[in-house]
Amino acid sequence: MESEPTPPAARRSGDVEHYFEHILFGSRWIMAPVYFGLVGAMLILLVKFGFELWHLVSHVFVLKESEIIIGVLTLVDVALIMNLLIIIIFSGYENFVSKMEDLHSHRDRPEWMGHISFTDLKIKVIGSIVAISGIELLKSFMNVENLTDRHLAWMVGIHLTFVASGVLYAAMDRLQGKGH
Repeated sequence: MESEPTPPAARRSGDVEHYFEHILFGSRWIMAPVYFGLVGAMLILLVKFGFELWHLVSHVFVLKESEIIIGVLTLVDVALIMNLLIIIIFSGYENFVSKMEDLHSHRDRPEWMGHISFTDLKIKVIGSIVAISGIELLKSFMNVENLTDRHLAWMVGIHLTFVASGVLYAAMDRLQGKGH
C-alpha cells in the first residue's frame, strides 16, 4: 500500500516548524557571552583580591588584629564568590549551551564538572549565598563598635532569611526527589 503524497501546504508547515525549532535550539548560544561576562567579573574580583591582599601585607605591622581578621575574611569572601562563579560558568554552559567534550580527558578537569544539574546548581548558589552572608555578618561583628543595633539586627535578620530559604529549598528539593 502506497502512502499518499504530502500536500505542499503541509510540507511548508513542517518546514516552518523545523526551522523554528532549530532557531530556538540555536538561541542557547545567546547565553555564551553572559558566561564570558562572568569571566570578566572574576577578573574584576581578582583585582579586588589583589588590592585587599596588598593592603594587608603592606600594613601588617600597623593594623589591629580585628582589622587583619576582617581583611582575611574579605579575601575568603572574594574567593567564595569566585568559586561560585566558576561553578555557575561551567555548569551553566554545559547544562544550557554546549558540552565541553574536548575537555573530558583533561587531567585538570574538576570531578564535578558535567555532573551538576540545574537543581544542584541552585542548591550550590543558595549555599554560597548563606556562606557569604555569614562571612559578612562575622565581619560586622568584628566591627560591632561602629555599627548600630538596628544595622546589626537587619544583618542578622537577612542572614537568617537566607538560611531559612536555603533549608526550605533543600527540603522541597528532597521531597520532590522522593516523589520520583
